[in-house]
Amino acid sequence: MSSTLKNQQHILQKLGIEKLNSMQEEAKLAISSSDNVVLLSPTGTGKTVAFLLPIISGLDPDCSEIQTLILVPSRELAIQIEQVARDMGTGYKVNAVYGGRSGTQDKLDLKHRPAILIGTPGRVADRLRRDSFSTNHIKTIVLDEFDKSLEIGFEVEMTEIITALPTIQKRILTSATQEVAIPDFVGLTNPVQIDYLDEASSQLQLKTIISDTKDKLPTLVKALNHIGNQPGIIFCNYKDTIQRVSDFLQEHKIGHGCFYGGMEQKDRERALIKFRNGTHQIIIATDLAARGIDIPEIKYIIHYHLPLKSQEFTHRNGRTARMNADGTAYILQWKNEELPDFINKLEIQPLIDAPIPKPTGWKTLFISGGRRDKISKGDIAGLFFKQGKLNKDELGIIEIKPDCAFVAVKASKAKKVIEQVTNTRLKKKKVRVSMI
Repeated sequence: MSSTLKNQQHILQKLGIEKLNSMQEEAKLAISSSDNVVLLSPTGTGKTVAFLLPIISGLDPDCSEIQTLILVPSRELAIQIEQVARDMGTGYKVNAVYGGRSGTQDKLDLKHRPAILIGTPGRVADRLRRDSFSTNHIKTIVLDEFDKSLEIGFEVEMTEIITALPTIQKRILTSATQEVAIPDFVGLTNPVQIDYLDEASSQLQLKTIISDTKDKLPTLVKALNHIGNQPGIIFCNYKDTIQRVSDFLQEHKIGHGCFYGGMEQKDRERALIKFRNGTHQIIIATDLAARGIDIPEIKYIIHYHLPLKSQEFTHRNGRTARMNADGTAYILQWKNEELPDFINKLEIQPLIDAPIPKPTGWKTLFISGGRRDKISKGDIAGLFFKQGKLNKDELGIIEIKPDCAFVAVKASKAKKVIEQVTNTRLKKKKVRVSMI
């Protein structure tokens, strides 16, 4: 077995992936052997791993400058790709820069150059203007979800960035949308196109839930009771609606998180962390959550509002029934409301009366130390087992950030654990532990 293959198997093992899917295999081969690749595949099919594997195998371990630049439309996607690349455990330095975090932190991270730099176009362009790092070693550029970056107005910054990279040899573009025009500034010539958009899972069911009243909130609660304790997303078009829906669910004691563009970055990140670790089973979101962000396999989505474009309808639905799993997309429809042309007549889902879903039984704790303090998941687990006196089934998902960490613990043990582990030392750092 070749060392490259051994290395790949080692990485997949670290990521908890048994084997690559057919899209990932084809993309890996194309990126390894071609200089211009366009990868089209539905949301949630593993495009990040598909392009990171061949990129990492092509890095020069003796180079101390940035070798690959990955541009993304959102902070969440930047953070997610950074986390995946770190979880691969290759030894290469990886950093993400994006709006909403301090420029001082960017400078600190870039002082010792990462092999792979990930960022939003606005922040990357800003760092190129302000900092004096060399771009002469950046041979590969990835425009991930490139159509979304263009849609939200990053064309000027993307043009500026690509113009500032004199030695680009490999260009990789990814999208979950069909027939998007590729602008000239990207410099693609005769690209190899990998198109898996038609391979979208046939396991997805589309159904409507009819609301007798124009105000659909009571029907939404009835629908959530009917669906029961399963992870899902409620999509709304406006942040004001999200607040209204959130208040109504709060009144009915249905646990949930919120996720939209106007939220503080810290609150958005924490909402996703609590969703990933099972503290919340429901997240109420705008279309920001429909693209690329790292959320677990979900069983259903509810369109509280329908999007204006068919593309966004497709992206939302792509959050469930991912890669051969099953799932259901429900449209919450007032009885006098007409569906747009891009939706065919659908089966109506009758609702049965059911009790409000019980809380998940998990709480999320914040730890005031992270990766920069040399703290690992093993260190945290050890502290919570030994000093916090938790059993294995009482400790859930651990997520480590550069300066902090988050841990899911059984709700019944949360307060006692905080008392036992806060203000103790993890490695050399005294850490505070609190509930979020």
